[in-house]
Amino acid sequence: MRLATQLGMGLTGVVYVLDEPSVGLHPLDNERLLRSLVELRDRGNTVVVVEHDEDTMRHADWLIELGPGAGTEGGRIMFEGTPADCMRASASVSHTGPFLARTMGVLKDAKDFAPDDRWLTVRGAKEHNLRNVTVAFPVGVFTCVTGVSGSGKSTLVNDILAAAAARRLNGAKVIPGKHKVIEGFDHFDKAVQVDQEPIGRSPRSNPATFTKLFDQLRDLFAQCPLAKVRGYKASRFSFNTRGGRCERCQGDGQIRLDMQFMADAYTECPSCRGQRYNRETLEVRLHGHSIADVLAMTVSEARQLFRNFPRVVEKLDTMEAVGLGYLALGQSATTLSGGEAQRLKLSLELSKRQQGRSLYILDEPTTGLHWLDVQRLMDLLFKLRDAGNTIIVIEHNLDVMNLADWVIDLGPGGGRAGGELIYAGPRDGLLSEPRSATGQALAKWRQHAAE
Repeated sequence: MRLATQLGMGLTGVVYVLDEPSVGLHPLDNERLLRSLVELRDRGNTVVVVEHDEDTMRHADWLIELGPGAGTEGGRIMFEGTPADCMRASASVSHTGPFLARTMGVLKDAKDFAPDDRWLTVRGAKEHNLRNVTVAFPVGVFTCVTGVSGSGKSTLVNDILAAAAARRLNGAKVIPGKHKVIEGFDHFDKAVQVDQEPIGRSPRSNPATFTKLFDQLRDLFAQCPLAKVRGYKASRFSFNTRGGRCERCQGDGQIRLDMQFMADAYTECPSCRGQRYNRETLEVRLHGHSIADVLAMTVSEARQLFRNFPRVVEKLDTMEAVGLGYLALGQSATTLSGGEAQRLKLSLELSKRQQGRSLYILDEPTTGLHWLDVQRLMDLLFKLRDAGNTIIVIEHNLDVMNLADWVIDLGPGGGRAGGELIYAGPRDGLLSEPRSATGQALAKWRQHAAE
């Protein structure tokens, strides 16, 4: 809508900055978006786009790639040049070039699973634009739900299926959307909805607290000789309660300054210098490190320090496995991206010993992810599937569709033109469905890959 307004105004000499405009768009809708961006450029404007989308990169006149890693491992210019130059660049120069050139791709390091006689079936779905559809999801496989924007995917999966699963399996009080009945919940013990919502809205929330790793760290510090002599319990090492925290900033590590009519400003606490704890607590050390030192460490650094503590390493390993080795354990949850929050939630699930018979529902999990991150995500999801779980993913990403065991396509259009079940079956069968815009996009994508 905003782009349409700008196109109608006919301005020139304007710098337009867009942050991942392809998010939530079907490849068909993305083509329309790219035509709009090209039109803005051709009128004499400058268009700067932050993107992971392949088509957007190919349409660009100039690419700038940052890296080589994320967090403390990034922040440097890896490549500057045209898309053609990027495709000719080696993997040591550009992580993006080989994927654009199709010499590398997102691969499936697992076998395809075919449906057996177990199904999770939604009958008579009528919420919003759904036209009394009945959709069967195979149990124990990786299912990708596709369709153009507004075709009813989120309504079917989130508003009806996920809400009903949370109510039936997890005891939630949420009311699902209109439908007749859902059959097959007896195949599951619990439902897990993994989204990109923040893991906490408070600056006190961080990866260590979210994954329950902080509880184990506090227990370890409470067992240190100095802590035992002073009678410190595990609660002493919490920055949320009185006793061990810095009372001047109340464990935040920073002081909020009221700027009256402007936004609040924050400055480092002069008492604890951002360490959150008082002097007595910081005197307790584990292998020469205080609790503040440990929270400042990245996941990878902490794995080395706690390599002799199996329970701690187990949680750190799962965070490393989802590609978050660069995150600081005490990094504020409010500074994490949606993709990072989502992968933290997946790492928490992976760290739980009871796996199998779970229903995992994800809504566009590849949002904001580079191909390398998509590969890590897919490896994790297939690992969960191989453990006996059922994975249902809403996606527009063609790499993900190309790996799915089962595809459910809604459409044929969006809004009133959508709400119908266009296709349900193995991914290759989608290519021959004439009414499916997704099948056409996937066929075109495979043709480019073959070339």
